[in-house]
Amino acid sequence: MFEPLLLTAHNPGPMTGAGNNTYLLAPPGGSATLIDAGVGEPGHLADLARALRSSRLDAVLVTHGHRDHAAGAPAIAAAHPGVVFRKRPWPEEDRQYDVAWQSIGDGDTIDAGGEPLQALHTPGHSPDHLAFWHGPTGTIFTGDLVVQGSSVMIHWSRGGDLGQYLASLERLLALQPTRLLPAHGPAIDQPRAILTSYLEHRRQRERQVIAALAAGHATVQTIAESIYDGLAPALMPAAQENVRAHLEKLKTDGRALDEHGRWRL
Repeated sequence: MFEPLLLTAHNPGPMTGAGNNTYLLAPPGGSATLIDAGVGEPGHLADLARALRSSRLDAVLVTHGHRDHAAGAPAIAAAHPGVVFRKRPWPEEDRQYDVAWQSIGDGDTIDAGGEPLQALHTPGHSPDHLAFWHGPTGTIFTGDLVVQGSSVMIHWSRGGDLGQYLASLERLLALQPTRLLPAHGPAIDQPRAILTSYLEHRRQRERQVIAALAAGHATVQTIAESIYDGLAPALMPAAQENVRAHLEKLKTDGRALDEHGRWRL
């Protein structure tokens, strides 16, 4: 039975919710693989040590270079000498973490605790984002592509791309998965419903951005304020990043113009 062990990264916060999920594949007495590195919290490291029992941690697969997924790599390396850290390269992010990264490419098949995982390049949330597909059970480790009951931030100023993100969701949908294991929130047992709702949510948000432009809102800030009325001030920068991602997609689609920071249809 394929049942990865969920280990929380012990990093709750406004942008991480209850904290990151990391997943351990550890056959008794065998070679273990951890998916995502967390942030190096002592509680996470202690949970990992207890969970390994007779297994040996040999590899950590990182879905992408954002700190809540990758910053724990040096602490894990110190606690488990000889561990190999693997991800898709994003050099300007990867160099902040003092480990030797091995590259993963789209379509690579990786032995993870005795189980075959196929790497899927799924950019949009970040340029290096990977999901990991376990074909025998239809399970996908989705990183930051989806979060049940919430939406995913597209951080345009740090490599986010809404068009790519939508294509990545469509790619997962085409695989017809049976279960999604995200990096935040609970497991998703109705993948088609979640993925289609995510796609529709973005289409609806795009319509709202277009309506705001048509109403004369011309800056990222005023568009965000008109759409996210009542949003907590601490979350408004994230909302503005999402709005900018939508505007950049509209520009790519030939539907909006950026005139020195002022936007119009």
